[in-house]
Amino acid sequence: MINATKENFKSEVLDFDGKVLVDFWATWCGPCQMLGPIIEEISNEISSIKVIKINVDEEQELAAQYNVSAIPTVILFNKGQIVDTFIGFKQKEDYINAINKA
Repeated sequence: MINATKENFKSEVLDFDGKVLVDFWATWCGPCQMLGPIIEEISNEISSIKVIKINVDEEQELAAQYNVSAIPTVILFNKGQIVDTFIGFKQKEDYINAINKA
């Protein structure tokens, strides 16, 4: 997993020729802490996806750019385009199904 910033977001996500799962989170967010291990499992189990974590406290510009008003928010990109958005805690299968469809 990669911790993205506004400096590397374009190269890591928008310019990437494949699927990227972007997890917007914060250290103080309970549901984010519950989701963290699930996102890590996906990162380890699905080699065809890049997983990016963005701390909304440190990267407020990126959070605002993608209208993240509640966390956790997970956005699935494919070739730089948003294909799905998840707001709140979801089950692992929800993310895997979206990745397989994208």
